[in-house]
Amino acid sequence: MATKLKITLVKSPIGAIPKQRATVEALGLHKLYKTVELPDNDAVRGMVWHVRHLVKVEEVD
Repeated sequence: MATKLKITLVKSPIGAIPKQRATVEALGLHKLYKTVELPDNDAVRGMVWHVRHLVKVEEVD
């Protein structure tokens, strides 16, 4: 299992519901195609699951 997740915002959250916009912001994604590395844990995976249509996720060792 990976220790980190590389998360990239690939679709704009403008049309998304406010809760999803807040989740994208909480992940640290502010601009399109911005990438962040976050620890691979249940909390982050749950946040990613809720906005899976807006982000691209890669596992990093």
